[in-house]
Amino acid sequence: MDSGGTTKSNQTLVMEFILQGFSEHPTLRQPLFGCFLVLYTVALTGNILIVTVVGHSAVLHSPMYFFLSNLATMDIILTSTILPKVLVGLVVRENTISYVGCMTQLFFIVWSASSELLLLSVMAFDRYVAICRPLHYSTIMSPQLCVALAVSVWGICAFNSLLNTNLTARLTFCGPRIITHFFCEIPPLLLLSCSTTRVNSIMTVLADIFYGFINFLLTLTSYGYILASILRIRSAEGKRRAFSTCSSHLIVVSVYYTAVFCAYISPASSYSPERSKVAGVLYTALSPTLNPLIYTLRNAEVQRALSKLLPFCRW
Repeated sequence: MDSGGTTKSNQTLVMEFILQGFSEHPTLRQPLFGCFLVLYTVALTGNILIVTVVGHSAVLHSPMYFFLSNLATMDIILTSTILPKVLVGLVVRENTISYVGCMTQLFFIVWSASSELLLLSVMAFDRYVAICRPLHYSTIMSPQLCVALAVSVWGICAFNSLLNTNLTARLTFCGPRIITHFFCEIPPLLLLSCSTTRVNSIMTVLADIFYGFINFLLTLTSYGYILASILRIRSAEGKRRAFSTCSSHLIVVSVYYTAVFCAYISPASSYSPERSKVAGVLYTALSPTLNPLIYTLRNAEVQRALSKLLPFCRW
């Protein structure tokens, strides 16, 4: 490529992209701006509070809340990577993002989103041990194992994200340059490439299988054992207490996997911009907003810890 940014075949390489966002619905710009601003504010505030209260409250220094703190951190990264740019796009007429900025955004989105899927499986395993093997819980879920699991989740997903981002960056983009989404993600970028995307498509399918189906099956297996264990409890109060320890996580899993399956479990050739945008809103904005609310409103320990940290809070 010469200094003018052209190839030998005189095709102009794309040096920046245009994020289509919600520009096809101009009358909804102001309402959408208000909605996304509220979602981002609540998500950021709620998840920062979760990380802060877990770090400062000795009562919450347990595996379940350690993993919850990691989940909140992932949500902070995910929303902060996407929503500020979405808000800008709803204000300006043409929301552009540089090539480097797009690849950077892609890396952090894939990293945080895939980490969340893997962590949800780890959290399901934690609830399985707590309910099905309570006498051995402290031995199995030792601090060393919890840290190793968290580091593995972050590390594996960082490698996956780096690999997929690098494969995407190796593609040639020579126009058009409009990404039919409100952030940079792999399927619409593959459709814009004027070079072969076979390897990228294969890696995307493999990632879908691992993060989508295998993790989903592991989570279902954990909850299958949990449900069987709860049904064996004779007292109604015992069943209620056992179910309350995992109901919040089950709600979060249901919301997140529904959005992810809608967005990603399909080949790039059948990519639907409208469907992907709706699913994207669910897992990049709504889910990170609901997570801290679900875990806070349904958890007396977190409520008490928040009341001590923030005396003006009354639950």
